[in-house]
Amino acid sequence: MKTWRLTVVVGSLLAFIMSGNPAEAVRLGIGANYWQTIDSVDVDDFDEDGLSWVASLQFELASYSKIELGVEWYEAGFGGAAKDLYAPQAFFILGKGLYAGIGIGGYYTDGEWADDPFYALRAGLDVEILPNISLDINANYRFQTWDDLSDDGKDVDTDTVILGAAIRFGF
Repeated sequence: MKTWRLTVVVGSLLAFIMSGNPAEAVRLGIGANYWQTIDSVDVDDFDEDGLSWVASLQFELASYSKIELGVEWYEAGFGGAAKDLYAPQAFFILGKGLYAGIGIGGYYTDGEWADDPFYALRAGLDVEILPNISLDINANYRFQTWDDLSDDGKDVDTDTVILGAAIRFGF
């Protein structure tokens, strides 16, 4: 996705959030994801699985809907990238406790944005463990292309599944 496209998507989401009534709840999430490519990848310097770290903010729109804005950090090797990689992303989430969501994001590495976005489906369970502190466990399916992340990625045609967990702090 070109930089301007991702800027428009994220900017539009932020404008939407800020334009209405203040959100009833805002939650900061910190977590980790275990990711795995669907198919085996026979390319050197291309990780097929690993851990990534995530920070996100969720804005409650109504009692059963949220917007989540986040950034995910991957170490070098994801998608064959030679350097660490960042993935800003946005999700629209429906449900409370048990939920489902759809998302879009992009990749940034070595000073450049990937041309193509990724799209994601998410299902999860969000359970309050203490007042204003919850545990979010989720599964994601990410539709993505790898060719923008490295030259080796041009030979790869597979999506990714992700199992994630985050602690969310409400304020």
